[in-house]
Amino acid sequence: MKQNKKGNVVRYNRWGYYFLIPFVVVFTIFQLIPLCSTIYNSFFEHYFKNGLTEVGPRFLGLENYKTLFTNGDLFKYFGNTMIMWIAGFIPQILVSLLLAASFSDPSLRLKGRPFFQSVIYLPNLIMASAFAMLFFTLFSDSGPINSMLLSMGAIDEPYKFLSHTGSARALVAFMNFLMWFGNTTILLLAGMLGIDTSYFEAAEVDGANATQIFFKITLPILRPILIFVMITSLIGGLQMFDVPQILTNGEGSPVRTTMTLIMYLNKHLYSKNYGMGGALSVLLFIITGILSIIVFKFNQQTDK
Repeated sequence: MKQNKKGNVVRYNRWGYYFLIPFVVVFTIFQLIPLCSTIYNSFFEHYFKNGLTEVGPRFLGLENYKTLFTNGDLFKYFGNTMIMWIAGFIPQILVSLLLAASFSDPSLRLKGRPFFQSVIYLPNLIMASAFAMLFFTLFSDSGPINSMLLSMGAIDEPYKFLSHTGSARALVAFMNFLMWFGNTTILLLAGMLGIDTSYFEAAEVDGANATQIFFKITLPILRPILIFVMITSLIGGLQMFDVPQILTNGEGSPVRTTMTLIMYLNKHLYSKNYGMGGALSVLLFIITGILSIIVFKFNQQTDK
C-alpha cells in the first residue's frame, strides 16, 4: 500500500514538471539562447562599414572589452546613469515612505484614501515615451514653462533647460520619480498593512512616540520590501533609456552628460557593431549583478 501511495504521489508530481515545460521553452528561446549568443559575439569583431560592407566576424578575444575600458566612455556614461538614478530614487523612496505611512495610519482618518492611492499610481501606467514628449514640450525654449516664467518676470529670456547639465539631469530624474513613486508607495503600503498591530500597541504602552515606532518597528519589518524596491529600482535605473533618449533626441545633450549606458549600447546596435554591443551588454549584466549583490549584502550586514 505504501509503495502504491508513493507511486501515485510521484506520478502526480510529474504534472508540475509538465506545466513548467512552456516556461522552460520560452525562457530558452527568448532569453538563454540570446544571452549565449551575446556573450559569443562579444569576443568577435563584427560590424557593417558604412552600413553596407560587412566586416568580420573575426575573433578578437577580450579586445572589445579592453576598448570599452580604455576609451573612458563606459565610466562616463555609468556615472551619468547613476547620478540620474540616485537623484530620482532618493525623493522617490522618501515620498513613498511618507505617503505609505500616512495611508496606513488609522488615526489620521484620511477621507478618499482609495481614490488617492489610485491617482498616485496612474503615472506608472503612462508610457515613458509619452511622458518624455510631454516634458520635452513643456520645457522647450518656447514651451509653457518658459512662457510662464517670462510673464512672471522671473527670467528675461527663455531658459534652455535641455542645454544645461543640471537642469537636463534634473528633468530626467524628476520624470523617473513621477513615474515610479506610486508603484513604490503601493508596495510599501502593502508591507505596512501586513504588520501585526500588536507591535504598535505594545510600543505605545511602553511610551514610544510615532517617530520611534516608525524607525524602531516599521522600518526594520519593512526591510525585505525596501531591499526589493532598491534592487528593482537599481536594475531599472541601469536600464534607463526611453526618457533621456527622447528628451535629448538620442544625443545625451548637453555634451553627452545625460547619455546612459543603454543609450550607449543602442548606438552600437544601431550601427550594427555586434561585437562592441555584445561586450557592453555583458559588462552591463555583470555591473547589475555586482551592484544588486552589494545592496543585498549591505542590508544583510545591517540585520546583524
